[in-house]
Amino acid sequence: MTSGTLQRELEAGLSDLPLIDAHTHLIGDELGARGLHEILLYHMVISDLYGAGVPSGRRLTEFPGRPDPAEAHLRIQEALPYLPHIRNTAMFWLTRVILKDLYGWDQPITADNWRKLDDLIRERAHDVAWHHSVLDRIHIKRTCAEYARRGTGAADDRLQYSLEWGFFTRSQWGEFDTALYELERCWGKQPAGSVPIGAGRRPATERTIRTLDDVHAAVDWYVQAIPYPMLVSMATHLSTDIDFRVVSAAEMAAALARRAQAGLAERSLYAGYVNEVFLTALEAHADELVFQFSFGAEPLPFESGARLNQQTIGQVADMIARHPKLRFQCLLASRHANQSLCTLARELPNFSLAGYWWHNFFPSAIAQVIDERLDMVPANKQVAFFSDAYCVEWTYGKWVLVRQMLAGALAARVERGQYSRDDALAVARAILYDSPQTLLGLKPRAE
Repeated sequence: MTSGTLQRELEAGLSDLPLIDAHTHLIGDELGARGLHEILLYHMVISDLYGAGVPSGRRLTEFPGRPDPAEAHLRIQEALPYLPHIRNTAMFWLTRVILKDLYGWDQPITADNWRKLDDLIRERAHDVAWHHSVLDRIHIKRTCAEYARRGTGAADDRLQYSLEWGFFTRSQWGEFDTALYELERCWGKQPAGSVPIGAGRRPATERTIRTLDDVHAAVDWYVQAIPYPMLVSMATHLSTDIDFRVVSAAEMAAALARRAQAGLAERSLYAGYVNEVFLTALEAHADELVFQFSFGAEPLPFESGARLNQQTIGQVADMIARHPKLRFQCLLASRHANQSLCTLARELPNFSLAGYWWHNFFPSAIAQVIDERLDMVPANKQVAFFSDAYCVEWTYGKWVLVRQMLAGALAARVERGQYSRDDALAVARAILYDSPQTLLGLKPRAE
């Protein structure tokens, strides 16, 4: 049997396995795309287009507002002349796969036909049965989405939830007090969504943190406001620009007094102190949710670039070890750090790895990450798929890519005698379906 034949055979076997999608941004009341813009202008494709010369690099208006037809159509028309320049990219390949497999569209997208395609997608925008059929087609048995996007709960039978609210340890372009601002916007409020990267001017908050007592009061509010019974995880970001050492109360008090002149040093002091207070308080709820963090993507004016230093990896290892009651899981965007993270997963019982996030979601990066994790990390400490999708169409497209890469990695191991064919599919089932249940508490949907 040739390598190509074996890979295709294993890919067919993977197509029959049940899956769990461990991290998405699906909207409970609108699982599918509302028009061509939500497929063609997925934010990862926008980055391709911006790199090719499209003037607009900012994402489309996001939930809860969503872009109106005027914005959506303007951005599509702006992108059309640049599509030939991105025909080589993996994201545009997946765009074509989505349009062909799900909508039967295999023509180039042009100024003359894009409205026809847009109408075709809009016809299914509110067809809940069709949205479910897309997930059923690839055997998605449960999906984790943002709690803030739950809506009326219409998709609770398909979705479980993760809280993305108050990113105390994520840097923003040109800001140095983000940790305090994020805490202020949550203080006294009920859980909502996060501030996007590159959100621009910050709206004023109702409360202001001035003292250590304010910090602790705000953290206490946040921890008590978390809707634990509705969640399997909380998701945040740990920035490589932050020094994650333990910050003393005296250091934090002095840094608060310098907030108006805050710089790089204060950014780390604020984030380090708030994070440690928060993790300590969260220990009381250690059995109720997983602390998920993304890693290795740092802000640029509109989106982010892959960047991660070794000091941060070491400090995060210390953080995980300092809080053995908590369960930590990493969503990694920087491929060079994967081996280091694999070694941590082998030695820290409360640490696991999930998928391929943002700048790792490309064929060569996925292949490397899968290879290293299969050889280094026990199957019950890794989750092999999350789509990060904003509509079910991109859930489908992302799985097409992961399925191919995983089949290739498994075929290589069968050929060298490391796995039998049955072993390969059993390992795949473990990391695609079993481990999201044991690590995150994601449960298969009742059929």
